[in-house]
Amino acid sequence: MELQFLGTGAGVPAKQRNVTSIALKLLDERNEVWLFDCGEGTQQQILNTTIRPRKIAKIFVTHLHGDHILGLPGLISSRSFQGGTDKLEIYGPKGIKDYIELSLKISDTHLKYPIKFIEIEKEGLIFDDKTFSVYCDYLDHRIECFGYRVVEKDYPGELNVQKLRDENVMPGPIYKKIKDGEIVTLEDGRTIDGKDYLGPDIKGRVVTILGDTRTHPNCYTLAEGADVLVHESTFSASEGKLARNYYHSTSLQAATVAKKANAKQLFLTHISARYLGRQALELQTEAQTVFKNSTIVKDFDVFDIPLVK
Repeated sequence: MELQFLGTGAGVPAKQRNVTSIALKLLDERNEVWLFDCGEGTQQQILNTTIRPRKIAKIFVTHLHGDHILGLPGLISSRSFQGGTDKLEIYGPKGIKDYIELSLKISDTHLKYPIKFIEIEKEGLIFDDKTFSVYCDYLDHRIECFGYRVVEKDYPGELNVQKLRDENVMPGPIYKKIKDGEIVTLEDGRTIDGKDYLGPDIKGRVVTILGDTRTHPNCYTLAEGADVLVHESTFSASEGKLARNYYHSTSLQAATVAKKANAKQLFLTHISARYLGRQALELQTEAQTVFKNSTIVKDFDVFDIPLVK
C-alpha cells in the first residue's frame, strides 16, 4: 500500500504544485489504484508516474470546487483511450454525476467502460468488501464536503509451522487449508482446527483523507488511530482568522487533529501558493511543534504504508 501525491496545491495550479489529487496505490492488495480528488491537470501529472489510468478503479471526490474536480472529464476520457474497459466507480457529493455526464455529452466522448456513480446522501459506510471498508463523514467547508476513512480488513495470523511439525503434520497442500483456518482431517485420522495453529490477526491499515475543512469534530472521528492522516494545511498558524474566513485549516490545526486522534503519521497538503520554498517548510516546522511526525508533501511524493506485524 502506497500513497502518491499527484497535486498538493490549493485553489489554482502553480509552478511548484498542481491542484489536488492523491492516489492510494493498492496494487499488492487489489491490483487497483484509488484516486482521491482530481484537479485540473491530474492526467498530465500521472504521466510522470508509474500509474496506469486503467488501474484506477475508484475515484472519491471530497467536494465540487474546481480545484478538486476539473481534471475528471479528461482523465475519464483518457482512461478509455488507454485500454481501460473495467467499470469505474465514482463517489462524491450530489451533483458529481451531472457534472461528469454533461461534460462527456457536450464533448461527444464515448467510453469503452461503464461508470457507476455513488452520490453520497449521508455519512457512514459507503463501500465494503472482503478486503476494505470505506467510511465518510461531513466536514466544515463552504460547500458540502467529505472526509474519507479507508479501513483495511485484518489479515489472518502467521502459520505456526513449528507447532505443526512438533505434532507430526508435515508440509504439503494441507498447510494452505490450515492457514485458511479450516478444520481438516489428517491421513492418520486426526482432526485439527486450523485456527489453533495461527498467530494473532495482523491489524489492517487505516488511511484517512480529508477534504477542505475548518477544524470539526468529524475530523477527529475520521482520523482516530489512523496509520496515515492526510489533512489540508492551506494557511500558516499566524493566519488562523483568514483560514476560518475561507473555511480552511492551518498547519497547527491539522497537527492538533493528528495528535488528539492518535494518528501515527500526518501529511500536510493543499498548500496555498503564497508559501514557497522555505515558507512552505515552515508549515511543517509549525506542525511538528504539536505533532512530531508531520510532513509537508510535494507533488509526486510517494510514501509506503507498511503492515505492522
